[in-house]
Amino acid sequence: MANNEFEQWKKQMNNMRMPRLSKRASGLLKLAAVLLVLLLAAVATAGWWADYVWASSLGFKGTFLTIFASRIGLGALGFVLFFATTFWLLRNIRATFVKQRGLNNLHAFLKNGKLYAWSNAAVSLLLGWIGYSWVQGLGWQRLLGYLYQTDFGTADPHFGLDVSFFVYTLPMWKFALGVLLFLAVLNVAAKLIIYGSGGMIGESRGARVHFIGGVVWLGLLVTAHFALSPYETALTAQVNAFQQSVVHGVSFTDKYVNIPADYAMAAVSLIVTAMLVLALIRKRAGLLKGAAALYIGVLVLGQAASLGVQGMLVSPNEFAREEPFIADSVAMTRQAHELDGIEVIDKQVNASLDQGMLDRNETTMRNIRINDARPLGEVYNQLQTIRPYYNFADVDIDRYMIDGEYQQVFIAARELTQANLPEQAQTWVNQNLRYTHGYGVAVSAVNEITAEGQPEYLVENLPPEGSIPISRPQIYFGENRYDSVIVNSKVTEFDYPDAIEDEPYVYEGEAGIRMNGINRLLFAWNEGAYRYLISGQITGDSQLLQTRNIYDRVHRIAPFLDLEPDAYPVIREDGTLVWLIDAFTSTDRYPFSDDDGYGDNYIRNSIKIAVEAYTGEVTFYLVDPDDPLAQTYNKMFPGLLTTEVPEDIRSHFRYPETLFKQRASLYRAYHMTDLQLFYNREDYWQFPTEKYFGDDIEMDPYYVTLKLNEADQEELVLMTPFTPNRKQNLIAWMGVRNDGDRYGEMLVYEYSRQRNIYGPQQIENRVNQNAEISQQLNLWSQGGSNVIRGNLLVIPIEDTLLYIEPLYIESSNETSLPEVKRIIVAYEDYIVMEPTLEQSLQRLFERMGEPYGDADEPEDDGQTQTPDTGTPVGGTGDGTPGTDTGAAADVLQQAESAFEAYRAANREGDYEAAGRALQELERLLQGAAGTSEGASAGSTGDGIDAGGSDVGGTGDGIDGGSSDGSGTGDGSDGGSSDGSGTGADASMTDGVGAGGDMTGGAGAEDAVTDGAVAP
Repeated sequence: MANNEFEQWKKQMNNMRMPRLSKRASGLLKLAAVLLVLLLAAVATAGWWADYVWASSLGFKGTFLTIFASRIGLGALGFVLFFATTFWLLRNIRATFVKQRGLNNLHAFLKNGKLYAWSNAAVSLLLGWIGYSWVQGLGWQRLLGYLYQTDFGTADPHFGLDVSFFVYTLPMWKFALGVLLFLAVLNVAAKLIIYGSGGMIGESRGARVHFIGGVVWLGLLVTAHFALSPYETALTAQVNAFQQSVVHGVSFTDKYVNIPADYAMAAVSLIVTAMLVLALIRKRAGLLKGAAALYIGVLVLGQAASLGVQGMLVSPNEFAREEPFIADSVAMTRQAHELDGIEVIDKQVNASLDQGMLDRNETTMRNIRINDARPLGEVYNQLQTIRPYYNFADVDIDRYMIDGEYQQVFIAARELTQANLPEQAQTWVNQNLRYTHGYGVAVSAVNEITAEGQPEYLVENLPPEGSIPISRPQIYFGENRYDSVIVNSKVTEFDYPDAIEDEPYVYEGEAGIRMNGINRLLFAWNEGAYRYLISGQITGDSQLLQTRNIYDRVHRIAPFLDLEPDAYPVIREDGTLVWLIDAFTSTDRYPFSDDDGYGDNYIRNSIKIAVEAYTGEVTFYLVDPDDPLAQTYNKMFPGLLTTEVPEDIRSHFRYPETLFKQRASLYRAYHMTDLQLFYNREDYWQFPTEKYFGDDIEMDPYYVTLKLNEADQEELVLMTPFTPNRKQNLIAWMGVRNDGDRYGEMLVYEYSRQRNIYGPQQIENRVNQNAEISQQLNLWSQGGSNVIRGNLLVIPIEDTLLYIEPLYIESSNETSLPEVKRIIVAYEDYIVMEPTLEQSLQRLFERMGEPYGDADEPEDDGQTQTPDTGTPVGGTGDGTPGTDTGAAADVLQQAESAFEAYRAANREGDYEAAGRALQELERLLQGAAGTSEGASAGSTGDGIDAGGSDVGGTGDGIDGGSSDGSGTGDGSDGGSSDGSGTGADASMTDGVGAGGDMTGGAGAEDAVTDGAVAP
């Protein structure tokens, strides 16, 4: 029936033949077909061609061609292998049917040779394309690594093979085996289905021989799989499908059960293959059943033995069984992550802080960070973007020599965000030709703030001005998600906004792609931008700047490198801007090495990458030439890496936080070299927590400027504290050096366990428990402001520790800015909070009874400092004022009006008006302070308790006040207890007070009780 239908279809097709074409028409048709094929080939290769032109314009033609050749070569191999295997398989199946049954007895599909051949070619092409994509996509890095591999010089402790075998050789073998296994399974399955459904295996000797060939091929590959499986045990803690060992690598169960079972399965695979061949030749079903039973039985027996030994023999006495394997894993993990090279220093913490110590560590004190990068990003984006189409992606930390002094700074690049252009400006010309680049950077000192609690800028505004000269501020390449732009067109670029009109600019670089000749057509196709072809604004001198996001740019050149996701801008000595990116060479195949959940169990920061913000030129610096992975890449891509690093680049190298945190995380357990302690995790450490907003979060590593004990000068150190497991006291801290020849050296300071040393969370808790500070925090919060607890820093200074935390206040309106209002300083059992670090230290030393700076010398300010004798000066002990209350009342009224204007301006986000109001308030209160001269002896102070106890005082800061005397608050808040107080939003008890939201109690913003001023 089927044959009759096919014959009828064939006759119908013959009757529908098209008329014969003339020779000319036939020639034109053939020419059109050729042109179509060429066009399709051009489309298919246009992406590669564009990548080649782009890479060549940057000087990385060799790198591109190496990757391209390896991918195309492997892809071609995969295509041929899959195509040929499939085509030959289907061809032989039909030939076997024809030979056995004759052409006339076949199904119509098999009978029609042409139809079958075209169908075979189509299926083979599909499988060939799958092979091409799979082999070239996943295999090129394995192949290049295998061909150019470098020995590690370290052998694994079980097999005695160099680590390079596991990193390079084994993955290549396993990949090749996986590809062949896929084809073998496909081969056997196709034969089994087609021959089996047609009854050919029992009927045809040719079919049996054909099927046996596939079985033998599959059997040998399965044998090879089990022969390689033992080596995989060195790379995992998994001992069977259901259980894990405490050992990352070969364990007791692996050595005595799993590895022998794998070798047994390799032998069984050969035996089963032989049994299957014999069964097929002799047509004995019993042998088939026996082969299946043998294979499945040994496989299940091996898993059962693994479960039993691990559960019944190892687990009840785990340490005794696993001790030698734990030792191997600990040693290899410490070596892979360079933990064995960490310098460990035992340290005693003493209460030795004095003025001499601060003087010896003056650079450290001058670089203590009292700003936090997290809220600072919001400040930069509100105050320094200048226009809405600029933004700062993030704020980074670096260091510079400024006026001959080592200065730690915050730095951020002002990048262009085209999406924030006004809607009417969202035109093709503006987005592609005119608005092409960001402009300049903002730099601020980590240790200085203005009177309003904002950062003290070292570089600011447009065009940039400040302490660090910038000669080329244009930023064409950065962290934003940039589209391509064309420069040197007939359209003048926008440079930066000026007070009168926008400044124009013409690009002066040469690193772009010239839009002349074929390039214009090529990149119009590549970008999908037909206007590149028709726009009269683009000339032959125009340049295309493509792939402007710096991470995408580096990945397009070197896709084999992992990148730190936090690039940072650097101002070079010639004033140009460059981005520095940390690149990692890593693998997850280092034998016996733990990864602590990070994925890679060997990682090095061997390569630093510089991307010019103006030209987009990329330079790869090899900074660890001893790294075997980096050496292998250097062999793969000659000329890609350079070891010659300019000093103005090297001086800004930072140890990457990602790598540091991974190593610190591993060190929490792997600092224990005593195996019993390690197994029981008896001395396991943890990262401390800190307060941020209202939440307890895990502390991140932070950069500080320190003078280490043996060092001659301060240096930048990335550090993190440790606390014992489930406890909050400080037990150690880890740091890594960032400067000079000792870059990358890691050290750990371990503290004595004979006494409690406060950890960060304990300091946070003590801050919360401090009545004076907690009251003030609550008042700010109740007044509608957000209190932001900044990064708590533990600062080691010689043999003691300081704890420093900035406190931000942010009002609840949308345009508010977080402002540093207080600096909390903790030392030993002392905690103080004042508007500035200097004032907090002065207050701390007063509490300690130690002299601070020149505080013990009289200030030449026209006032006399009177020591606290316990008797009020300028008033009586019951709070009777010693000043003219009438004059004070007038000043208070004016001050209150000025302060209300200040608060209103802040609420509206009008910071210029707020600044003027604050200056007026300062003038009024300084005048008020002058009227009290002669009526009371004054002492001057800045902070929560400006002035003193039992003396008259002038508070020069946010808060001013005194206890049992006359006080004037020079700033936002002032108040007194048992006396008279002057200030905006002041409240007091047991005395006379003026101003503010409340009198005789706690106000919405300020409250004072019996001598303790809480602003």
